[in-house]
Amino acid sequence: MIRVLLADDEAMVRAGVKAILDTDPGIEVVAEAADGRQAVDLAQTHRPDVALLDIRMPRLDGLAAAAELRQVLPDVAVVMLTTFDEDEYVARALGEGANGFLLKAADPRELLIGVRAAAEGAAYLSPKIAHRVVADLRGGRLTRYDQARKRVAALTGREREVLALVGEGLSNQDIARRLTVAEGTVKAHVSAILQRLEVTNRVQAAILAYEAGLTTAR
Repeated sequence: MIRVLLADDEAMVRAGVKAILDTDPGIEVVAEAADGRQAVDLAQTHRPDVALLDIRMPRLDGLAAAAELRQVLPDVAVVMLTTFDEDEYVARALGEGANGFLLKAADPRELLIGVRAAAEGAAYLSPKIAHRVVADLRGGRLTRYDQARKRVAALTGREREVLALVGEGLSNQDIARRLTVAEGTVKAHVSAILQRLEVTNRVQAAILAYEAGLTTAR
C-alpha cells in the first residue's frame, strides 16, 4: 500500500484529488494538510511514502515544504501538484529534490502514474513539463554534454548502466529486473550515483543522463 500525504489549501481541490487517488486500491491518503507547515508536521507523524504538495500555500509554500521534507524525511518522495507551470517553479521544484511535477489540469491518470512512480523510486514529470525541460536541455546541448560527460566519467561501468536506466524513468524494481540483480543492489548503486554526481534526486540524475548522451528523451 502506498501511503500518501496530500497538501493543498483548497478543501475542494483536496477532495477531488483524494477521490482520484481512492480509485486505486493500492493507494491510501493517510493525512491531509491545508498549508505547508502542517504538511511537514503531519509527514513526521504519519511517515507517508509520498507527499503530494501544492506550490502556493499559506504559512509555508510547497517548495519550501519540499526542501524541509528533504532534510527531515529524506525517504519521503515529494511530488508537486499545481496549476502553475512557470519555468521558475519547475526549476525550483527540481532543485529542492522533488521526484515529480504534475499539473492539476492534466489527465487524472497522470496523478496515479506520478504517485506510483515516485513511490517506486522513479521520477515523473507531466508530459507538458517534460517537453519544456527537454527543449531547455537542447538549447545548450553541446556545452552541457561536455560537462555531463566529465561528471559521468567518474562512475563505474555498472553505475553508468544504472544511470542510463534511471534516465529512462525506470524504478529500482524495473532496473533490477532488467539487469537481473537484487533490488537492494540497485538501491546501493543509485545512492552511490547520486553521491558521486552530487545531485539530490533521481530527476536531476535523469537529466544528467540525458545531457551525457546515456539516454534519449522520449
